[in-house]
Amino acid sequence: MKGRLSLLYFLQFGVWGCYLPSFGQFLGSGGIGGKIAWFYAAIGLVSIITPSLLGRLADRTGRPESLLGLCHLGAAIVMFVMWRYGITHTQLDVSVFYPLYLLFLALYMPTMALANTATFGLLTQSGHNTVTSFPSIRIWGTVGFVAAMWFVNSAYWHDGSLGFSLSDNGTVGHMRFQYNAMQLLCSGTMGILASLYSFSLPSLKPIKNTAPASQSAGVSLKESIQMIFSKREIAIFLVFVVLSGVCLQISNGFVTPFITHFNGFAEYADSFASGNATMLFSLSQISEAVCILLVGISFKWKGIRYVYAIGLLAWALRFLMLGVGNPGDGLWLLVGSMIVYGIAFNFITIAGHLYIQQVAPTNMKGFSQGLMMFMSNGIGATFGTIAAGSIVNRWCHWQMIDISGSGVPMRLFMGDWIYPWSIFAAYAFAVTLLWLLFFRKKAIL
Repeated sequence: MKGRLSLLYFLQFGVWGCYLPSFGQFLGSGGIGGKIAWFYAAIGLVSIITPSLLGRLADRTGRPESLLGLCHLGAAIVMFVMWRYGITHTQLDVSVFYPLYLLFLALYMPTMALANTATFGLLTQSGHNTVTSFPSIRIWGTVGFVAAMWFVNSAYWHDGSLGFSLSDNGTVGHMRFQYNAMQLLCSGTMGILASLYSFSLPSLKPIKNTAPASQSAGVSLKESIQMIFSKREIAIFLVFVVLSGVCLQISNGFVTPFITHFNGFAEYADSFASGNATMLFSLSQISEAVCILLVGISFKWKGIRYVYAIGLLAWALRFLMLGVGNPGDGLWLLVGSMIVYGIAFNFITIAGHLYIQQVAPTNMKGFSQGLMMFMSNGIGATFGTIAAGSIVNRWCHWQMIDISGSGVPMRLFMGDWIYPWSIFAAYAFAVTLLWLLFFRKKAIL
């Protein structure tokens, strides 16, 4: 069972890895780079609604694995439509492309919570401990994300054949999937595979409802939310889930355009890092794969309070290192920012899912997982990413730059990046202090 669930996460996150880290550069190449924040905030917009609703539906039907397969199938179809539009239009129209992306996310984002619900249920059903088993399964999601990133970073399609390159010099370098709509084709293909595999998973057996009558399946959505927020510790935790949810989409949306913009400087134009931003960014996911194994141990040893604080501090350090790093003598800072991402992501997201799984009522596990997605990727990511986009656009602007040795001008996100990264670092540090001040629970429940 653990092996089967590991493959599920490999495919699940492979869908995201094909496009999410390089999407900002593709949007910039399509002439709508100024709207990057709105596209990454879209993850939050749809997470406000669909994950919690489908999580609730999964609780009522008892078939999260079937809903998972249907959502993946629908998302993949929409992604193919986006790819077709992208390869037929050199200039993207926001009024066409943005609604398509919203539809894709409305179908894809619920798969995160549904996969967790199905996995926790199947692990429990087969006699496994979720706290100790889940990290070793979830790590394969990171492996799938990294594998997809490496492929998109290097692959190109030219004269009817597939090739691979790690350089921007020459004609084919700018045809690599990290710069164009082919990343969307890769994502759609992975989505079809994820859908087919989801349908092959075992069905969950009905779980006897041991909750009081007042917590039966007939409770309204409003009453369900009130039950979750009735515990002070959970309520405080979910507030900080909102505040920390800002950090992830800042990272996903702006890191690759930031690294690629160094191509606009003569001293960095031929560097490996500036020409392979997606691959460099993949070090974050490799670090995540290594650090995810620390979550269960740290969670049981110190509890959610200190684990979450360490994660927030790691976000502050990541942003600070990005602000002062470069592909030359500051390359070690860029690499360091990718390494600390493993702690930042896992000690916030994975630990958070484990905590919610433990404290949620028995008959509301799926709804609670969806609610956490709503608070983090919904409210936090939506408003935080839009604000972050305004900050970045204050100091940085897209420009056509002639890249040395390539003979092809490239649209790059040029500007004084140290200012936005410093602001993001200060924000993460402030949230850390507030967390330690208001959340007092030291041990897991």
